[in-house]
Amino acid sequence: MNIALVGNPNSGKTTLFNELTGSNQSVGNWPGVTVEKKVGKVKFNQITYNIIDLPGIYSLSTMSVDEVITREYIEKGDVDVIINIVDASNLERNLFLTLQLLEIGKPMIVALNMMDVLEARHEKLNIKLLSKYLNVPIIPIVASKAKGVKACFQNAVLQKDKVMEPLDFYSDKTKSIISKVSQELEWDIDTQLSTIIRFIEEGPEASLGLDVNLFKVADLNEWVEQQFVGDVLDRDMVISDEKYNYITSVLKGALTKNDRDIDSISNKIDKVLTHRVLAIPIFLFIMYLVFFIAFGPLGSFIKDYFELGIEWVIIQIAALLRMMNVSDIVYNLVVDGILGGVGAILSFLPEISILFLMLSILESSGYMARAAFIMDRLFRRFGLSGRSFIPMLMGFGCSVPALMATRTLENERERRLTMFIIPFMSCGAKFPVYAIFAAAFFSQSQALVVFSIYIIGIIIAIISGIVLKRFINKGKTTNFIMELPPYRLPTFKNLFIHTWDRVRGFVLNAGTVILLAMIVIWFLHTFNFQFQIVENSAESIFGIIGQAIAIIFKPLGFGEWRAAMSLVVGFVAKEAVVGTLGVLYGLGEGVIESPEMLVGPLRNVFTPLSAYSFMIFTLLYLPCVAAFATMKREMNSWKWTLLAVGYQTGVAWLVAFVVYQVGSLILG
Repeated sequence: MNIALVGNPNSGKTTLFNELTGSNQSVGNWPGVTVEKKVGKVKFNQITYNIIDLPGIYSLSTMSVDEVITREYIEKGDVDVIINIVDASNLERNLFLTLQLLEIGKPMIVALNMMDVLEARHEKLNIKLLSKYLNVPIIPIVASKAKGVKACFQNAVLQKDKVMEPLDFYSDKTKSIISKVSQELEWDIDTQLSTIIRFIEEGPEASLGLDVNLFKVADLNEWVEQQFVGDVLDRDMVISDEKYNYITSVLKGALTKNDRDIDSISNKIDKVLTHRVLAIPIFLFIMYLVFFIAFGPLGSFIKDYFELGIEWVIIQIAALLRMMNVSDIVYNLVVDGILGGVGAILSFLPEISILFLMLSILESSGYMARAAFIMDRLFRRFGLSGRSFIPMLMGFGCSVPALMATRTLENERERRLTMFIIPFMSCGAKFPVYAIFAAAFFSQSQALVVFSIYIIGIIIAIISGIVLKRFINKGKTTNFIMELPPYRLPTFKNLFIHTWDRVRGFVLNAGTVILLAMIVIWFLHTFNFQFQIVENSAESIFGIIGQAIAIIFKPLGFGEWRAAMSLVVGFVAKEAVVGTLGVLYGLGEGVIESPEMLVGPLRNVFTPLSAYSFMIFTLLYLPCVAAFATMKREMNSWKWTLLAVGYQTGVAWLVAFVVYQVGSLILG
C-alpha cells in the first residue's frame, strides 16, 4: 500500500515523514527526471506500507516541475491514500491545495499540523465542523512532538478504497462550463473533475497525453475563453477565486480568531534579522559563527580525539598485514594507497559533521528562508530572484541536489544561470582541502580563512551573475513570492536525520569512490608506462603527466606536479584532493599516525599565499563528475554544460592568478 504525503512548503510534511519512517528511508529520483524523492517504509499489523514524500507545493497548477510531478504522481501513480498535511496556523492558504486534492478523487485524510501554534495564538478551531464542510477526515497532529502521528497513520490506512465525494461550491456558470467540457471531451466528472478544472484554467495543455481529438479541444478551448470575456478575472483566476471564497466561508464558521493585535515572537525577531540595513551583516556574522564553531576549540577538541581513534584502528590493520607477512607491494597498496588517502580524508569528519549540524539548525529553525528573502533584493540586480538562492544554499552541502533543486525555478534562463554559478558555492567535499591547508598555514586564524573562502565563492557567483545575465538571462526576472515560516526550535530527531544523511553521503563517498580512486592513484604513482615499479615517483605515470600540466598552474603559485595531479583527480571527487596529496607525498603510515604530518610536506611546496591560491582554485574550478553529469541532465545540452564547466575553470584560474600575483606584489 502506497501513502503519499502532500502539502505546502513549511507545513511540516518532512517532519511527519521522518516521524513515521525514522531511519527507514531511501532517496532517489523520479523516473525520467532528476527531482529528488524520498520513500520510507512503515510496518503495521504485519503489513509494510510505503510512505512517499512528495515535493512541497502550493497548488497543482503547472508552474514548476515539482507541481507537475506531484500532480501526475497522484493522478497516474500507484497511490492508495493521500495524507494532506495542512498548517493549522495558516489555513486560508493551505486549504486551497486541499480542495484541489479532493477534486482528484483519491482516498484522502487531512493531517492538521501545528495545532500547538494555533493554541498559542489563543484561537479555536471546530475540527468536526471543518471536517463536515470539507467532507474529509481531519486528524489534529503536532508532528514535531510526535503528537497524533500514530492516529494519523492508522486513519490513513482505514481510508483505503473510500470514495471521496466532490464538494459543491462552484457557481452556476462554472458548473455549466464543467458540464460542457465533460460532455464534449467525454471526461467523467466523478473521476476526472481535476482534469476538467485544469482544462478550464489552462486550456489545451491539460489534455496533453490524453486520448482526445485535437480539433475538438481547440474549438472547446475557444468556447471556454468566450465564457470569460468581460469578466474582471482571467479564466485561470476565476476557479481559484471561487475556491478561496468557499474557504473563507468555511473558516468563518469553523475558526474563532483572536482579534487582539499580537506582535508574535517571529515578527519581533524578523524586525532585526530582515532589517533593510542590518540583514546582510547579521547573515555574514551568523555564517562566520558557524565556521568558528566547526574550526574553533570545539571542532579541534573533537577532531584530536577522533584522529586518535583512526590512528589506533589503522595501526592495528598495518600490524596485522605485517603479521600476515604480505608482500611489500600489497602492504604499500593498503598502507600508502588506501589508508594514506582515505584516512587523511576521514580525519576531518568531526569538523564536517559540526558544519552540517549547524547548517541543519539554521534550516530547521526557519532562518534559511529569511536568507533567501534577504538575498532577493541583491539577486535581482544580476537577473535572478531570491528563489535561486535556495539551490545555492543547498550547494554548501552538495552540488548534485543543488543542481536538481533548480527544477523549482519556472524561468528556463534563470535555471541555466543558476546552474552556472551553483558550483561556486563551496560544497562539503571541498572542506577537507580547506581544513588541511588552513591548519598548515593559518593555524591562528583557521575559521576566518575558511570563512573567507566561502564568502569569495558567493562574491564570484554575484559577479558572474552580473556578467552572464547579458548572455544567458536576458529578459524579465520572475517575481519571488515566499512564505516566511515562524521560527521553530529544531527537534533532536530531525537534526539527527538531516545531519546523518549528509555525513553518511560523505562517508560512503570516501568508502567507495575515494577508495577506488586511491587504488588507481597509487598504481599510477608507483608504476611507469612500462608497468615497472619506479623509485622516483616523478618517473611514474602520474609524475610524467603531472610535470606536463604543472606549467599551467605555475603562475598561480603551485606549479608542482603533485599539486597539479591532485586537482585533476579532484574531478572524480573533491575529497580526493587531500587523499591524493597524501598518497603522492608518500606519507603512508605517517599520515595514518597523524594526518597533520601532511602539513610538513605541504610547507615545503607551498607558501601561505600559494596555499590560499590553491584553496581558491579548488573552490571555483569545475565540479566533480557526479555534479557534471547532473548538470548535463538538467541542461539537456552538451553545449551549455561544457560552456558552464569551461567558464567555471577559467574563472578559477583567473581569480587564483590575481590572488597570487597581486599578493606577491604586495608582499614583495
